[in-house]
Amino acid sequence: MSAHAYNNNQNSWPELPLEAWQDTYDTLHMWTQIVGKVRLALSPRVNHWWEVALYVNARGLTTSGIPYGDGIFEIQFDFIEHKLTIQTSWNSSKTLPLKPQSVADFYAEFMSALHSLGIQVKIWTMPVEVPTPVRFETDTQRASYDPEYAHRFWQVLILCETVFAEFRSRFIGKDSPVHFFWGSFDLCVTRFSGRRAPERVGADPVTREAYSHEVISAGFWPGGGEIKGPAFYAYAAPEPAGFAEQPAQPPAAFYHPQLHEFLLMYDDVRQSDSPRAALLSFLQSTYEAAADLAHWNRKELERL
Repeated sequence: MSAHAYNNNQNSWPELPLEAWQDTYDTLHMWTQIVGKVRLALSPRVNHWWEVALYVNARGLTTSGIPYGDGIFEIQFDFIEHKLTIQTSWNSSKTLPLKPQSVADFYAEFMSALHSLGIQVKIWTMPVEVPTPVRFETDTQRASYDPEYAHRFWQVLILCETVFAEFRSRFIGKDSPVHFFWGSFDLCVTRFSGRRAPERVGADPVTREAYSHEVISAGFWPGGGEIKGPAFYAYAAPEPAGFAEQPAQPPAAFYHPQLHEFLLMYDDVRQSDSPRAALLSFLQSTYEAAADLAHWNRKELERL
């Protein structure tokens, strides 16, 4: 498959074997964290950390507008032409190539580009949500970029975004945008019951804010650890009693007791007769199971 060939046939979701692009994934994860931390440093605080996320767009991933002074600027990962662009509302821009280079080199070049545009920002340079964090400025080990797999990953995100957006439209209660969290490197959408959740004893400030209210969340993740490939996930927080025993659709879906999530492997969706239908059935069945067990007021929260 050509990295630059667009295919709008949803029965042809691209292959994304984790082992084939693990090094690119690890490097790109750090690059998105660097960009995301700039958004975090300069954006007004929003509930559940929604201000830090990235968004899928027609070329890759974008920060959307970041306020700075009397204007805004936007940072975009372009996975068609494989470049990073920084565009300002004061009519100046910088472009950096996306190519094999270390996290340390990317960090230095990116921060220099921001400074050249008059953007002064300081970020915490320690990565988050990874098992062996190395400060960006000293990370010379992660240095891979395969444009083919970066492009495939973005294509998968587009397909997921479309289905997630359709699922989101069925809910009239509070729900999140479909957004990409650079910490966990996943695309997700979250529904809320409207009720406060019990406080998590010992939770760090990030987790405490993220789960301050009852949620049912679902998303797509490229995989890692004991999950050896990309997967869709769904969970409830707090998890209602009996959730793990509920049947989920399609039949390939399963509950992972260590993660406390239902999983559906991406390849099971990709290889199904209708990936869209398979994914929607997973999202809907896991939501209904959690919402019913947690006694959500579904009549008031769902579009009839």
